Amino acid sequence: MRRQERQPGRALPGAVGALCRALPPPARPAPDTLRRARFDRPQASLDFWRLLYALLKQIHGGKWTESDAIDNQIRFVKSALWYHGYGRPELYRLPSDGSAGSRELLLAFSWLLHRLSLLEQLLARNRVKTGDETSVCTCEDDLPNSQAGTTEIAPEYGLEDRVDVRYLQWLNGRLRFQWRSLHAQHQEQCKLLHKIHLFTSGSHMDQTLGHFSVTETDLVRQPENYKQLLQLLEFETVQLEAFLEWKQLEPVYWQWMETVLDNMAEEGNMCKSQATHVEKSGLPKVTSCCPWAVSLTGQIDRLSRDLMTLRDQLHKLVTHRKAAWCEKVKTREEELQKEGFSAIARKIQESVELKLLNLTHLCAPKKPQLHGSCRLVFRSKHPASKMGFGRSVSKEPVSAVSATEVIRELQMREASLERELKQLQEECRQRLDEIAEGLDGVICISP
Repeated sequence: MRRQERQPGRALPGAVGALCRALPPPARPAPDTLRRARFDRPQASLDFWRLLYALLKQIHGGKWTESDAIDNQIRFVKSALWYHGYGRPELYRLPSDGSAGSRELLLAFSWLLHRLSLLEQLLARNRVKTGDETSVCTCEDDLPNSQAGTTEIAPEYGLEDRVDVRYLQWLNGRLRFQWRSLHAQHQEQCKLLHKIHLFTSGSHMDQTLGHFSVTETDLVRQPENYKQLLQLLEFETVQLEAFLEWKQLEPVYWQWMETVLDNMAEEGNMCKSQATHVEKSGLPKVTSCCPWAVSLTGQIDRLSRDLMTLRDQLHKLVTHRKAAWCEKVKTREEELQKEGFSAIARKIQESVELKLLNLTHLCAPKKPQLHGSCRLVFRSKHPASKMGFGRSVSKEPVSAVSATEVIRELQMREASLERELKQLQEECRQRLDEIAEGLDGVICISP
């Protein structure tokens, strides 16, 4: 029994070390940082904020530098954790200078490991790519489960004042311009890739591919660059070995985290018992030491009665106004039914057609959805290129899908979204018209 109890304690340094080595080198923490965070040492707080900032920046595809201000890093980490559905309010109350809260940050880091499969995502994002790849996603845009019920856990900071509509319009225009620039750059990249694949066709030793990628073409032109590529592959191999070791020792880490949670629960119960004791015995009665408390209580009672009377009067006034407004709305509905019966019938018909199209799309046999990175492979025998996951040198056929099929499916998805957008715009327009009719002396001009 004693040997079994000592084994997790001996394996814990190996598990923590493997976890740290499996993380990307720029954001790799020291194993001692996690051990200090268990005891909520303030010395580990800044290191953990920087660690979470670097990891979440990589997950969201953003650039980061160590020179970023610590308050900006903390603000980004809180926003990203709230976005992913992290629900402990204690983390969002941590100070913005990073002076405390290392144990809360350890919990958040462990939550990311479990909920987001953090290591797997980082390994997939940072792996060495020797082939030409593109990201393909034909999945439905459903709200993730982690987003459900997170609207009440917003961080403390936010928009203090209302944002000017003109500023939002400027942001929208800027976003459209950047999107068009990105689209033009992507088209230019596709043209260059097509030239490389066409000119190197038949040169690759793997008959499944048949052509060189950009990296392979660069190695042919500049053979001295193979040393850098070999070094990157060695780093990735070491990281993958650490990940395999981590997967074997992962249960030890989660047992350790259970002890961390138990310690936090015990400290929370002690704080609550102390607060209850102070509340019961530390405060004397108000009436025993404050002679003016009786008159103050009488004034509060009178104010309470006055507020109750005002509330009753407001309730009666609101009920009367609501009844009058419902009568006006009913009269207006009858007028609209007489005047715009044909327009209403046309809108109903459009809505029915949209629902029929959606039902046709739902009842159609579903194809396997694509999601993730696919390797671009040029096929000169076919009218369009094909995409498939890159594999090692093999004579076995690689699972592939034609680019035209992906484009056709995305176009159908785009048409469905456009129909849904038009329907929502029409509903918003009707809602605005109803609101404008209730405003006297206001003229609304459509843009």
